[in-house]
Order: sequence, then structure tokens, then C-alpha cells
Amino acid sequence: MTTPGMQKGSCLTLVLMVASAAIGGTLQYGYNLAIMNAPTTFIQTFINETFLQCWDIQLEDYQVTLVWTIIVSIFSLGGLAGALLAGPMTIRFGRRNCLLLNNVFLMSGALLALTSRAAGSFEMIILSRFLIGINAGISMNVQPMYFGESAPKHLRGAVSQSSAVFTAFGVVLGQVVGLREILGCESCWQYLLASNAIPGFIQLLTLPWFPESPRYLLIDRGDKEACIDALQRLRGCEVQSSELDEILQEQAETKGMRPRRPWELFTDRSVRWQLISVIIISSAMQLCGNDSIYFYASYVFKEAGISDDQIQYVTIGTGTCEFTACIMCNLLVERKGRRFMLTGGFLLMTIWAIVFTIALSFERYVSWMPYLSMACIFTYILSFGMGPAGVTGVLPTEIFNQTARPAAYTIAGSMMWLNLFIVGMIFPFLVSGLSEYCFVPFAAICLLSALYIGLFLPETKGKSLSLITSEFHEMNFKGQNDKSLGLQTHYKLGEACLATAL
Repeated sequence: MTTPGMQKGSCLTLVLMVASAAIGGTLQYGYNLAIMNAPTTFIQTFINETFLQCWDIQLEDYQVTLVWTIIVSIFSLGGLAGALLAGPMTIRFGRRNCLLLNNVFLMSGALLALTSRAAGSFEMIILSRFLIGINAGISMNVQPMYFGESAPKHLRGAVSQSSAVFTAFGVVLGQVVGLREILGCESCWQYLLASNAIPGFIQLLTLPWFPESPRYLLIDRGDKEACIDALQRLRGCEVQSSELDEILQEQAETKGMRPRRPWELFTDRSVRWQLISVIIISSAMQLCGNDSIYFYASYVFKEAGISDDQIQYVTIGTGTCEFTACIMCNLLVERKGRRFMLTGGFLLMTIWAIVFTIALSFERYVSWMPYLSMACIFTYILSFGMGPAGVTGVLPTEIFNQTARPAAYTIAGSMMWLNLFIVGMIFPFLVSGLSEYCFVPFAAICLLSALYIGLFLPETKGKSLSLITSEFHEMNFKGQNDKSLGLQTHYKLGEACLATAL
């Protein structure tokens, strides 16, 4: 029996581990999304001045916009590269050490951003954003895996979902630091772009004091003593036999199996529906258009009728809204379940996207419609934070075993970053081409995603990996199981008839 004091120590150790990993992990993703809004005009001026000074060329406005779009979107391509690196790195170095090594990309990118202005090179900004994208791509894959493998079963969803809470907090922090009164002014934009090094330093100083993932230590490394020690440190008490037995059972099921490669999952029927679910939900997380608001916040709020002077303050409200929603989701996910939160989030986003479209259509005729448009944006982000933002990262941990999990996260991360890049490139053109109907495609995607989740995704709340695997096994081999059962029944009936005849 665990005493209350020991239980408190358990929670404290786990909370501190989560905070240390996330400050230099998914917080960076949100932070680096948000800080690019404030210095837009300053960096565009810097691009023009650099071309004029180095090549004596005066760029046209569309050319400056093109270079700026490359700077913004290269972050997504870096994230895609990071997602592809994450799987092999976690297998080779472990979850915790992978997060620590990931700071090499961050520090290199921050140094390039800091010195780009003095060097008179916008190319250094592009390379900086690519390296920081790699950092974000690795952390977005490795951190939920680390949390999911380290948390007890009854807290697995809430702990893994805290990755989304820190992402949303990073967005708010980036928006605040990017204010004109802090680092969002013309003289400080290079310091703003390099300020992401501070959370990285905090992680480097604190994360080495916490244990590696217990599942990685036992299943991948075969070190039972290190696994038990890690569990004791994370729980603050003696290891429960049921928890250790579950890890040992997974070790026995995967004994002799090497870590899977991403392309091998596509030809493995035993993970077909798991893979389809991860691909659809990870893609929908970006194709729903939520992150486009942070990339191109000014476009959206201009369409909603907000003046230029007020946009930077309204944008902070969007980040705060998602942060609040993620905290609420963190509190509800273990009560309501994953499927309920995902389905509800996408359905609400569908509704608010439709209302937003109607509001934009009538804003020229009704004086208060711009305020309704702005309210729809906030409720859209709130719905995103309540479901897709947090729960999506939990799924690969819960529906794939230890050998397939890194590959599954690689595929999920690749889909997320690829779709983020696509949306980031086409969203300004959607706004200019579709005008008030720019959110109609996102509404359709949200509705289709909600239907898929409601119809095909099993609930995973509070279930062991073996039970979740058996549920997916029935889906993956449904036709074969029915046929096999029919042949078996027919054979037994034949035996009974033969016995009767004799």
C-alpha cells in the first residue's frame, strides 16, 4: 500500500519530468509558430535591403512575399525532416537522450538567426528556420512517446496530452514576447528569432536528472533493473506487479522482433486500421486549418474586420483560448475518452466554420457581423484545443506496440508536417480566391474526420495495449475471422452429422 506522502512524491517527479521535457520540446513548436507574425514587415524590409546591397536589385512586392513565404514554410519542411529522423534516433539513443541531442539543431538555428542581421544574409534566416523545424519535428514525435511510455495507465492520456498544453503555452508565450513593446520591434527582431534558445538551455540543465522511459529500458534494452528503478523514481513508491507484468507481457510479445521501419507498416495487415487512423487524424489535425491562423493571423483578422493596430493583441487572445482549451481537455480526456473528445472537437469546428462563413458573407450588410466573425475564430480554436490538438499525439502510443511505435510516430509526424506545409502555402491563396468562403474546405475536412472517428476508431481510455491490439485485430482480420469461424462451424456440424449416422 502506497502512503499519501509517497503518492505525492510520485506526482511531483512525474510533473517535473513532464515540465522539463516539454519546455524544450513541444513548447518550441508553438513558440516558433507564433514569433513569426510580429517581425513580418521588418524581415521583408531586410530581404529587400539585402538584395539591393548585395546584387543591386530592387525586388517587387510579390518577390519579397515569395521569399517571406519560403522563410515561413521552410519551418514545415524542417519539421518533416525531423519527423523522419525521430524514429531512428529514439531507437538508437532512447527517448530522453533523443530530446537532449535535439537541442543541437535548436542552438545552431538560434545562432544563425542571431547573427543573420549583422551578416546581412536572409539566407541564414532560411537555414535557421529549417534547423529549428527539425528540432520541432523531432520533439513533436519523441515527447508524446516518452510521456506515454513513462506514465501509469490511468494517467497515460492526461500526461501525453500535456504535450498539447505546452504547445499552446508556447504559442501564447511567443505572441507576448513578439509584442512591439518587448522584442517585436524593428531593432530587436533578430533577438526574437533567437530567443527560442532559452527554453532549450532550461531543458539541457534539467532533463538529465530524470529517468529514461521504463518501456524502452526493458523492451528495447532488456535492462529489467533499470526499468524497475525508473518506475520507482517516477511513481515514488514500490513498483506495482500489475504494471511491471504488463510491460513484461509486451516484451514477451515482441521478443526477437527488431524495430519496424515505416514502410513495413504499410504492408502489414495486422496494423492496417491503426495506420489508417493515425494517417487520417494526423492529417486532419493540420488540414482543419487551425495552425494557419497563427501563420497568417493578419489575413484572417483583416477578413473579420479587425484594424491593423489591434491585430497583435487579438492574436494573443487566440493563443490564450487554445491554451485554456488544452488544459480543459487534459482534465477531461481520462473521463470522457479519446474518441468522444476527437469527434466532439471536429464536429464543433465544423459548426463554427459554417457560422464564420455566414458571418463573413453578411459583414457588409450587418454592423455587428465582424464581431461574430472574430468570436467564431476563438470558438474554432477552442474546439480544436478541446480535441484534436491534444488527443492526436496520444494515439500512436496507445494503438501500436513497442517495435512499431517509433515508425508509427514517424509516419504520423510526416503527415502532420507535410500537410502543415501544404496548408501554409495555399492558405493565403484560399483567402484571396475564396474570400468569405475560405473556411468551407476546412469545414468539410472536419466533418469527414468526425465521421471516420465516430464510426471506426475504438476507444482506448484505460485499456491495456493487449486489449487495444485485440480490438484492432478483429477489425484488421474481420473477413478472415468470419470465414475461419464459418469453416470451423461447418466442420463441427459435419462431424456431428457423421457421428449421428454411425
